[in-house]
Amino acid sequence: MSTNRELTGRALATGVVLGALLAPCNVYSGLKIGWSFNMSIIALLIGVALWRPLARAFGLREWTAHESNIGQTTASAAASIVSGGLVAPIPAFTLITGQALDAPALVAWVFTVSLLGVWIAWYLRPALLGPASALRFPEGVATLETLKEVYAQGSEATRRVAALGAAALVSGATRWVDVFVAQLPRWAPAEGLSRLTLAIEPSWLLAGFGAIVGLRVGLSLLLGALLAWGAIAPRIAGSVVPVPDDPSASLFGPLIEWLLWPGVSLMVGATLSSFALGMWRGRSRGWGPLKVGRGIGSTNPALAWVPAAAFATAALAAIALQVLLFGIAPWVAALAIPVAVMLAVVAARVVGDTGIPPIGAIGKVSQLGFGLAAPGQAVANLMTANVAGGAAGQCADLLNDFRVGQGIGATPFRQAIAQCVGVLTGSLVGAAAYLALLPDPAAMLLTEAWPAPAVATWKAVAEAMAHGIDSVPESARAAMLIALAAGCAAGLAEATAPARLVRLLPSATAIGLAFVIPASISFTMALGALAAAAFRAVAPSLAARFTVAIAAGLVAGESFVGVFAAFAQWAASPGS
Repeated sequence: MSTNRELTGRALATGVVLGALLAPCNVYSGLKIGWSFNMSIIALLIGVALWRPLARAFGLREWTAHESNIGQTTASAAASIVSGGLVAPIPAFTLITGQALDAPALVAWVFTVSLLGVWIAWYLRPALLGPASALRFPEGVATLETLKEVYAQGSEATRRVAALGAAALVSGATRWVDVFVAQLPRWAPAEGLSRLTLAIEPSWLLAGFGAIVGLRVGLSLLLGALLAWGAIAPRIAGSVVPVPDDPSASLFGPLIEWLLWPGVSLMVGATLSSFALGMWRGRSRGWGPLKVGRGIGSTNPALAWVPAAAFATAALAAIALQVLLFGIAPWVAALAIPVAVMLAVVAARVVGDTGIPPIGAIGKVSQLGFGLAAPGQAVANLMTANVAGGAAGQCADLLNDFRVGQGIGATPFRQAIAQCVGVLTGSLVGAAAYLALLPDPAAMLLTEAWPAPAVATWKAVAEAMAHGIDSVPESARAAMLIALAAGCAAGLAEATAPARLVRLLPSATAIGLAFVIPASISFTMALGALAAAAFRAVAPSLAARFTVAIAAGLVAGESFVGVFAAFAQWAASPGS
């Protein structure tokens, strides 16, 4: 494996281009189903598959493992920009206030909170990735193993990228026909059930995400959809929740205003209880007192000031933007910084231990904390929590990348610079995608077309913290309390059960999610999970090599066409 050349122009350019392509995919999927995809492995594979033949054909220098690492670091940073608020607190802010950020303000905000996370990760790296740490960072290890594999087997990256490309073409073509030619049919088991969204979506993206999340989550989504939309919705439609008389009209809009409360309560209860118990138990797994390392000064004293200056600048900018953009009191805005650092540490440790970024839980913890610090202020609740969530997301992403670099002897400071370039790319492209996809968030969100479950969750928690139980429809309060108790019980069960039994337990967060998205999304994702499980059972070796690549292609193909359609519509609209 080649180890020379690292922060080269072509490595950064490759990461920027791939990040610019992949970031809109995560914005699209985040607004659609509340999930985003870690793009590290995909960016790595594409970079190798692109540059190796170019190097041979044109006599260029070999594409090194270190350049691959810089490319995937830059691209994954751009794709991770959704943690900066684009698919949750920012649109929730618009729904609550009726105000929307313009493009420069949106870019500045997302870039700032994400940049804060980059330099928090820098100072956490020596402690969380040092020899004394018991944290493994599974996502980083998976990317590292893929990197080693493709450099040991020259044609492996090409084969996986070919599978990704074929899947993307099928997915993109299907979405193109659905958008630009003729709407594809949504199959329902019986006439009239489509009003309750009990149908199958012709969406390869949803099937791809189902394959990624796995059988446990997929079947839990199916269970939640049957419970929410098959059992509860028919009982409350018309009797508890007023619905339109038109027999062809969808009931998603009116019913979601009721169903989101037990759904959100179930997710919050399960997430926070499991998270809290996991953190408490984690103390016995090497999560002791954190000793922050110094970082670059030991290897390059001339640049020792850069991380400290960058962190201070990002922190001050985050405070200033909270005050200027959202009218948050300066002391509350300043409080967001130590809270962001503390919760980024928590998120990093959870990611290092489990591989799962607890950004939703971090957001809820922050919302609850600021709900107590600044009661009755929904905007402050949202946007201070956004600082913590955005910083935690980028911090976790970079620490995974640091783990890859550690395995090949890369230079951490160069990776941090690549991450900053990726964050800038993602901020620009992600903001553009968001504005194109949602020209009118107030009218478009929390609909069957754009369910935006993360937005619904953040909005509901902010309103509940600001207005108390009065913000919940009276008829839904009992269901909310029952769901909260059930979620806490399920979360504790997940946190305490042996690993071999956890996979047999339904995912309470997935069941709760099924309450706030159309049943058709849950059904289609469940089918994708079942297909992936069948693939693993029939051909385990091929499944291990190609499932992620095929699933990523299905997600990317539909996302590209969806984003393109949104830009085309925006360009054709009057006044654009």
